[in-house]
Amino acid sequence: MPTVAADPPDRAFARILDAVCTSVALREQELRQIFPGGRLLEVRADGPAGKPYRTRHRVLTPEGGEWAISRLMPGGVLRRISLEWHAPVAESAEAAVKARPEVAVNAGGDCRTTEARRLIYGADGTAAALEVLSPDMAEVVLREDFDPPVPPGPPSPAGAVRVAVVDTGVNYTLPVFEGRLARDADGGLLGYDFWDMDARPFDLDTARSPFFPLHHGTAVTSIILKEAPGAVILPFRYPRPDMDRFAELVARADAAGAVIVNMAMGSNKAADWAAFTEAARARPHMLFVVSAGNDGRDLDKAPVYPAALGLDNILTVTSADTTGRLARGSNWGVRTVDVMVPGEQIAVVDHRGAPGKASGASFAVPRVVALAARWLAKHPDWRAPELKAAILKRARPPLNGAAGMLRHGWIPDPTDDFEG
Repeated sequence: MPTVAADPPDRAFARILDAVCTSVALREQELRQIFPGGRLLEVRADGPAGKPYRTRHRVLTPEGGEWAISRLMPGGVLRRISLEWHAPVAESAEAAVKARPEVAVNAGGDCRTTEARRLIYGADGTAAALEVLSPDMAEVVLREDFDPPVPPGPPSPAGAVRVAVVDTGVNYTLPVFEGRLARDADGGLLGYDFWDMDARPFDLDTARSPFFPLHHGTAVTSIILKEAPGAVILPFRYPRPDMDRFAELVARADAAGAVIVNMAMGSNKAADWAAFTEAARARPHMLFVVSAGNDGRDLDKAPVYPAALGLDNILTVTSADTTGRLARGSNWGVRTVDVMVPGEQIAVVDHRGAPGKASGASFAVPRVVALAARWLAKHPDWRAPELKAAILKRARPPLNGAAGMLRHGWIPDPTDDFEG
C-alpha cells in the first residue's frame, strides 16, 4: 500500500483514495502503513462484519493534523468516499496545536475525484469563504463568502409590518431582499447573528459539515416576501452555540416591533428551549409560528420543541398536500399540532438566488406567517391572541383520513385573506 504521510495534503488525496479503495475492512495495520506514525482516533463500521455498508476512520498525524475517511459501501460494494484534511494550527505560542478543516474531496465508487472543496480562513482564524475546486484541485470553480457585508439600504417604510425570521440567516446580498429588510432610521439592519454574535446574519449552517454547509433561511424567507408583499424582514441567525441567547434574541425582536416570528426549526431536547420558553411566555403579544417537523411521527408521543411547548402564543404548523392529506413524512399530533397548510413543492428562491421548489413543514410555516402579516397590516392593533384566533377560525376539518391528527384542521389556501 502506498505511504502518503510525507506528501503535502493537496498531493496526498489521490494516493489515499487509491490506498483505501483496496481494502474493505481498512484495518489498523493498513492505516499505519498509509499514515506512518499516525494514531487512530476513530474507527466505525456500520453493518455486518466483513461487509459494512458504511465506515469512518480518523487518523491523527505526528504533526497534529487529522485525516478523516468516510466510505459508503451498501452490500459491501464501494459507492462513495469522502476524505477530509484538517491542518494543524497553533492559535498562539502558548496554545496547544489544534486541527482545523481545510480541504475535502469526494470520489465515486471508481475512486475518481468528483469534487473538491477548500476553506479559506481570515486573519482572525475563522472560516471566511468556501472554494469549490475542479476534480484535479487545480482551479477554483466557485467561491462563496461566509460573512459578506450587508448592502446599504434606506430606512423601512413607516407602518410596514415587521416579521422576524429565526433560521440559518438570509442571503441579504440577493436582489430579492432589496428594500425588504427591516432597517432603522439610519438604514441599519434590524436583525442579528446570534451564532457569530455580529450584525451579519448571513445564511449559513456549518453544524453538520463546514465543507457542505446547509442553507435554509433564504428559501423560507422568500415565501414570506412573495405572499406578504408589504412585510419587511428581521433576519436572526439562530444561536446554535448557546441556546440561552434566545432570551436576548426574542427581546431584540420585540424591541424592534416584530409581532410575528417565523421559526421553521426544532430539536428533540426541551432543555435547549428553556431560555426561549421563558422569553416567549413573558411576551404574550408576540405570535411564534413554529414547525412541527418532518420526522413522520406523532408529537403527542414523541415531542419536538418548540412545537410541543404548549404556550398560548405558539402556533404549530405542519405540511399538507393540495388535497388535504398530511404530507408524507410530516409530523402530526391531535394535541400538539394546530393546523396544516399546503407545504409541498412550494416556489422558493434559494441562497444562490435561483428559483426552485421546496417541501416540508418548514415551508408551510412561512405561508401561515405571511397570512398573519397581511392581517396585521389590515388590523395594526391585533396581537398574538387576535392573530392566532383568526388563523384557527380559518381551519376546517381535514380530508382523506387526516381527521384526529390535528388540533384544529387545515387551511386549504393560506393566500386567501378571508376572515369569516
